Amino acid sequence: MDQFNSQSQPAIVVVGSGLAGYTVIREIRKLDKTVPITLVTREPGYFYSKPMLSTALASNKSVDQLISTNADGMATQLGLTILKTTSVLSIDSHLQTITTSKGVLPYSKLVMALGADQIRLPIQGNAAAQILTVNDLEDYAQFRRSISGKKKVVILGAGLIGCEFANDLVLGSYEVEVIDLAPQALGRLLPKAAALELQRKLSAAGVQWHFGTTVNSIDHSADELKITLANGTVITSDVVLSAVGLRPRLDLAKAAGISTGIGIQVNRQLETSAKNIYSIGDCAQVDGLVLPYVMPIMQAARALAPNLLGQEIPLIYPAMPVMVKTPALPTIVSPPTKGSQGDWKIHAIEGGLEARFESAEGKLLGFALLGTATAERSALTKELPAILE
Repeated sequence: MDQFNSQSQPAIVVVGSGLAGYTVIREIRKLDKTVPITLVTREPGYFYSKPMLSTALASNKSVDQLISTNADGMATQLGLTILKTTSVLSIDSHLQTITTSKGVLPYSKLVMALGADQIRLPIQGNAAAQILTVNDLEDYAQFRRSISGKKKVVILGAGLIGCEFANDLVLGSYEVEVIDLAPQALGRLLPKAAALELQRKLSAAGVQWHFGTTVNSIDHSADELKITLANGTVITSDVVLSAVGLRPRLDLAKAAGISTGIGIQVNRQLETSAKNIYSIGDCAQVDGLVLPYVMPIMQAARALAPNLLGQEIPLIYPAMPVMVKTPALPTIVSPPTKGSQGDWKIHAIEGGLEARFESAEGKLLGFALLGTATAERSALTKELPAILE
């Protein structure tokens, strides 16, 4: 169990090889080329772009083509030790060690970039276990194998990931039906008028919608899956993909006595309630915010790296629009922050739609841009207040 203890200087240890983990390592290396860094990951340690998973089919990318660099390449490129296919079992914040499936590892600073799990709905039926989720490259490889030679996919969830996969699959000539309890697509991001326009374009591309209902059961029926909805509708499919949202991974932090809420609670320096332990990415909660998007991760990594090296840099979140990768109607949205007072104002333009969320005084607090209106992204972003100053 002491095989890792030969280092004379404990390393900065990063747990998780997703975008958050690798981005913070890159930011550290911009500031310090020599500080020891060890990456511990349950995965094979390769680097790939997770946002590409929901568009890979239409862009003719195989699973292997999505890997940009393997683990050895990342270790050489960033000058670090990678412990791949290694699970972290526990954290001892007093001894500053982690226990892994391959031994005990000391750390000088620990970064939890643990990510999040796909939420699974409580669905009945003898085929409920066949519901697929895509949360990493290995999940995606299983999904691609499952749809190979098939014709129809049902998607649970009409949020960002559900809509992106729906568009990608219809472009790949699959029949697609989407089910969501909400009354519209992208219910947490778009005003109704914008959602209806996106739905219309995706419908024209071949997507069918079932709103205001959920799935009661999924059962085997000959060579198909029989899906019974709460409203009594019965549909069939070859494959069912669930994309109903993410739940931050908190178990490791909770077991170590680290404060958690929706996510692992961190201060503006990204430090948890335990000294020298930090968190970033889909699992981290900053000032009540869990933002599982690319831009917040990049922003947080730029703040975290100097903090790990002894500086004290507070995280600032500027306005960070989210791009929805739906070629049927490209969409960019910067939703108003929670509690913002105002109203949506909708302007249809040729080839698109602009929705502005404005205060009573006319101050821009959020926007949604669809189609040709996405050209206004930069100009409108400059008008928005920061999310976290």
